[in-house]
Amino acid sequence: MIKPSIPKGTRDFGPVVVRKRQYIFQTIRETFELFGFQPLETPTMENLDTLTGKYGEEGDKLIFKILDNGDILGRAQQAKDSRELSILLCEKALRYDLTIPFARYVVMNQHELALPFKRYQMQPVWRADRPQKGRYREFYQCDADVVGSNSLLNEIELLLIYDTVFTNLKLEGYEVRINNRKILSALAEVIGQPALLTDITVAIDKLDKIGIDKVKEELQERGLAASEIGIIENFLSIEGNNEEKLTQLSTLFKDSPTGLKGIEELSYVLHTQPDAFKTTPILDVTLARGLNYYTGMIVEVKAPAAVKMGSIGGGGRYDDLTGLFGLPGLSGVGISFGVDRIYDVLEELQLFPAAAQQGTQVLFFNLDPNVTGTLFKLLMQLRAKGVSSELFHEPSKMDKQMKYANKRNIPYVIIMGESEMQEQVVSIKNMVTGTQEKIAMKDLVNYNF
Repeated sequence: MIKPSIPKGTRDFGPVVVRKRQYIFQTIRETFELFGFQPLETPTMENLDTLTGKYGEEGDKLIFKILDNGDILGRAQQAKDSRELSILLCEKALRYDLTIPFARYVVMNQHELALPFKRYQMQPVWRADRPQKGRYREFYQCDADVVGSNSLLNEIELLLIYDTVFTNLKLEGYEVRINNRKILSALAEVIGQPALLTDITVAIDKLDKIGIDKVKEELQERGLAASEIGIIENFLSIEGNNEEKLTQLSTLFKDSPTGLKGIEELSYVLHTQPDAFKTTPILDVTLARGLNYYTGMIVEVKAPAAVKMGSIGGGGRYDDLTGLFGLPGLSGVGISFGVDRIYDVLEELQLFPAAAQQGTQVLFFNLDPNVTGTLFKLLMQLRAKGVSSELFHEPSKMDKQMKYANKRNIPYVIIMGESEMQEQVVSIKNMVTGTQEKIAMKDLVNYNF
C-alpha cells in the first residue's frame, strides 16, 4: 500500500487556512480594483523558450521544466550535455512568475489593448527552490502592472497599493524599501565594469542573506578587482534618512548621467505625494533585486522585524520587457504580493480577524425525522437572509451533533423537537457563551446571529 504524501515545498490547505487566505486575496483584489486595475489569467505552463533567459542565471536554474511525451530515450541519446538534454526533452515549463507571461500576453494582444493597460493577476507560480520557512516550490503571487506608460505617477500609485493593502490588513512595522536600477548601473560604470552589472546586482541582492564579506568574495570570484570591490562596499555603506542618502548619491554620481537620472526618478517618487503615504517608503541603496529585466525603480516590502520572514512583496520598472518578444519600447512597472509569506506573518502576529475564520454560523440539529421538513424551510429562510447555515445530515443523538458543532467552531445551534414544533418555537444555543433561549419560530429569520 502506498503511503499518501505530497511533493516537498507544496502544501494542502484545510478549510480554516483557506478562509484566512481568501481574506488576504479579497483585501488585495479589492485594492487592485479600487485603483482601476483589470483582472487577467494566463496558462499554468508556458513554452520553455518564453521563460528561459528572462530571470538571470540563478532564476533559470529554478524553472520547473515539463517532460515532453514521445520517444524520450531516442532524443536523450542525441544530447551532448545536460543543457542540450533539457532542450531536447522539455518544450514547456511551469510559470516562474506572472510578469513574463504578462509581457507575452501584451505582445500577443497588443492591437486589442487600450494603453496604458493596467492589469492584476492572482495565480500560483512554481520554482525549483530549496524549501524552507517562507520559501515554497508552489506559491501564489498577486501582481499589479501598468504597461504602456512612462509616467512615474504609476510608481507612486503602486507604492500606495502596498500602503493601502497592508494598512487594511492591520499590519504594522512593515517597510517599503525602494531603489533605482539606474543607480546600480551607474555604480557599475563608476568602477569601470558596466558589462558586469548583472553579476554585481546578483551579488548585492544576497547581502541580507550572506553578509558583506561573502558578497565581496562573490564579487571577487566574478572578476572584480579589490579596488572596485572597495568602491562597491563604500556605496553599500551609505546611511541616513532619505534626503541624506540622495545627497550622498548625488556626490558619488555627479559625473554619471545614468546615476543622476536614477536620483531624479527616486526624488520624484519620494517627494511628489509624500502626504499620501501612511508608511513612508525608505530609500535603500543595497536593494538590488537580481532579475535582469528591471531598468528603473525597484521596490521590496520587508516584513515587521518581529517576524523573521524577509520580503513579502517586490517589483519595479521594466522599460523594455515586451522587447523580449518583439515589441520594443513599451515601458511597464509592476509590483507583486507574496501571499504565502503574508499569511505566515499575519498568523504569527495573530492579525486575522474573527470574521476571516468564520464558516457556518448556524447548525440546525436533526433530532426528529418528523420535523425535518420544517427545519429545512427555516434553514432556507436564513440562507436567503445571508446567514451561512446547515442542517445535520441525519437524525442522530444530540451529543454527536454537539461534538460536530464544536469541532467545526459553529457559534450557534438551533434545536427543535416535537414539543418545540407544537409550541411553534425553536431553542437557540450560543456555543461560545453557553447561553440558550427560546424564540418564536416566525422570529427566527430576524434573529441577530
